[in-house]
Formats: sequence, C-alpha cells, structure tokens
Amino acid sequence: MSEIFATTGTIAAIATAIVPQQGSVGIVRVSGSSAMHIARTLFYTPGEQSWESHRILYGYIRHPQTTKVIDEALLLIMQAPRSYTREDVVEFHCHGGIIAVQQVLQLCLENGSRLAQPGEFTLRAFLNGRLDLTQAESISDLVGAKSSQAAQFALAGLQGKLAHPIRNLRAQCLDILAEIEARIDFEEDLPLLDYERIISQIAAIAAEISQLLVTADRGELLRTGLKVAIVGRPNVGKSSLLNAWSRSDRAIVTNLPGTTRDVVESQLVVGGIPIQVLDTAGIRETEDQVEKIGVERSQKAATAADLVLFTIDASHGWTPADDKIYTQVKHRPLILVVNKIDLVNESTIDHLRSQTNNIQPQIFTAAAQNHRIDTLETAILQVVNAGKAQAADMDLAINQRQQAALVRAKTSLEQVQTTIIEQLPFDFWTIDLRGAIHALSEITGEEVTESVLDRIFSRFCIGK
Repeated sequence: MSEIFATTGTIAAIATAIVPQQGSVGIVRVSGSSAMHIARTLFYTPGEQSWESHRILYGYIRHPQTTKVIDEALLLIMQAPRSYTREDVVEFHCHGGIIAVQQVLQLCLENGSRLAQPGEFTLRAFLNGRLDLTQAESISDLVGAKSSQAAQFALAGLQGKLAHPIRNLRAQCLDILAEIEARIDFEEDLPLLDYERIISQIAAIAAEISQLLVTADRGELLRTGLKVAIVGRPNVGKSSLLNAWSRSDRAIVTNLPGTTRDVVESQLVVGGIPIQVLDTAGIRETEDQVEKIGVERSQKAATAADLVLFTIDASHGWTPADDKIYTQVKHRPLILVVNKIDLVNESTIDHLRSQTNNIQPQIFTAAAQNHRIDTLETAILQVVNAGKAQAADMDLAINQRQQAALVRAKTSLEQVQTTIIEQLPFDFWTIDLRGAIHALSEITGEEVTESVLDRIFSRFCIGK
C-alpha cells in the first residue's frame, strides 16, 4: 500500500465527534496486535473482572508511570477475528468533551500505537476480508447520510445488496469465458458453440447492468442533495416562501422591497432528497452598494443552482422586470411560482396562467398564509424525476465510481457481441470479456489498485 495507508502496526483514533460541553461519551478506538497490551497497560479494573473478548469492563484509565487517574471509563474488548477490522480491537469509553478523550488518545500513542489515517479502520476491515469495497463505501455513505432514505440505501449496500448482483454478473461472465477458452484449447473434442445462446446470455448480463446504472442519478442526489435557488424581483414573497417551506423564520419578511441583502440558506429534505434552499436578494437595478452586491450574489446563486424557483407577485402580474429576470434564468431547470394569490381573484389567476403558459411547471401559492406549499414539493420531485428511468423496485443506489466501472463493463460486453457478429476468432472474444470481468471486479474490490483505495478511503473520517 501507499504511504497514506501503511496498514501495519497498531492504530488508534478518537471514534466519536468531539464537541465541547456537548458529548456525554467519547470513544478512543485501538486496533492491531498491541491493542490488548495497551489496554492492560492503561486500564485498571477494580475487583475481579474477566478480560474476555466481547465483554465490557469498568475501571480507570491511569498513566502507566505516575499512576495518575486520567478518567473513569469502560473498556470494550473485541479480539480477532470477531471485530470490525478482524484484528484485536479495544475501545476506551470515556467522558465526552475534549480533554479526557485527547488525553486517553495521547496515552495510547505513547504506549505502542500510531494515529490512524482517515478510513484506516475500514481499510483494514476490507483488506482482512471482513468487508468488500461496496460495503466499505456504504459505511462512508451511512456516516454522511443527509436523509433517512440516504441512510436506508447506505444500509442496503452495507448488507451486500449491491455486491450480490455484481458478483452474480461476474460469475456469469467467468462461465462464458471458461466456455470460450475451452473451445480455444479443445475445440476438436467439444460440440459446436451455440453462438445465439452466448449472445443472448451477454445481452441479459448487459441488461442487468443497465438496471443498476438507472440508480446512479438517484444515488448522486441522495449523497450530494439538490441546490434550489428562490429567485425573483424584490418583494414578491421569496422570504415568505422560504419561511413557509422550511417552517421557520430564517428570512426577514417585511413590506419593504430589498429587505433581503444576501443569500439566506436553509436545509430541507423532500421525498428523501436533501435540499439546500437559497433565498436570494431581489434582482433589480439599484445604486445601493450593499444591495448591488446582494443582487450579484443572487445571480451567481441562480447560475449555480440545480433548480430555480422563479417567483412572481400575482397582485402585480407579469412585469417587464419579471421578463428580464426570466431571460437570465430560463436556461436553468425552473419552476414558476406565482405567489400572493390570496390578494387576487380567480379571473386574475386565470389571466396569469394563460400569460405564462409557456413556462412549465408552475404552481400558485400564498406563502404568507402557508397555502399550497405542498404543491411546491410535488413539483420539485416531478422535475427531479422528469425524463429519468426509475428503479422503484431496487433498494440500492450506485455511486460515481461504481457507475464508471459498470459503464466500462457494459461497453466491453457490447464489444463482445460485435466481435461475435463479425465472426472474429475466439481470442478476440476473450479480450473484451476479461475487460468486463475486470470492471465488475473493481466494484467489489476483487481487483483494485492502490490509487483507487487511496482515493476511496482518504474521504473517510479519522476513526472510521
């Protein structure tokens, strides 16, 4: 392995988030051949307690030279191979905060361990065969999940629901490869190869890969979320829309135009998708330097957003200022929000609807009265799902690395089909079949390079 992951020796790290005066418990995790020695050196157990695997001991963490008590704590023992890393693992469960856990970690480092690199505990679990690469990545996704649905998909990956179909597809490719290679070596002793059957099998494998690829967009959305910008001219109710949607008072609401001078953010979850909502300053010509900066930031936010909620005031109708803003944002994914419909009658709403019929989708709300906010969420989900095949029966979602490997595997299989149709020798078939097998093996980690491992595990937090 590279220097980033020198997976020898005993490692230690703080395994819990450390927040001053917030956490009640802090955990220091130690893994490796010296873990038990370090535990016996630092941990004093009063009375008769058995130092057996998968037991929790009560006692004190003491400095080995001065015998000064550092903390009152619990010690969890998990001896190999029945541990997360399949090495000897001990965990010191001490009081939370900053000082206690840092002192315990320092004692571990002074008595036979080194500080773990990001993701090194999980890397050891992978290298020792406890996890495959899809499960390791799912652990990272579970820790960083921004919604309950994202956590469920991560948990499905951790349970092997992606690894199983990938291994099955790889096994099918290996069977086909073995049959073809047998013809290369013993063609005279074997019956003629059923070309149509081989083509059909390869097509079926490619179709299964296509089904897995369908989940890539959903996986990306669940992991990174959606950035939504509320854009419009001043005083159309953008801040009221944000407050009603987020059920908070994040943005200041007044009748004065230009109240919002900067971009206000709020984090929401819609249909299991994490959403970062940006309430922007009203876009208009102004000589006020502070407001001008806010307008510029609003325009940048609209450009960078995945989706724009272009908001207009129903009581003012479609104005030249709205038309100018629409020209700037119409090339982005967009929903027209006609706000303040409580201030107008039905005929005005019908006129506005016909006037803006070319902008779809559109919703009509009264944000200040919290009216029809649910239609906004429905419209957002429709835009997200528009034009994308859905795999509602699949409870997994692949990431970008897995997607790239699956695309390579599918391309290789398509090339095998072309090679067969063009009646090229069996040797040519095997080249692309091996390419497909290699790509599938990369997903689970059966064939993987150091650089790939470095890239994956360096994104983990220290202690995981």
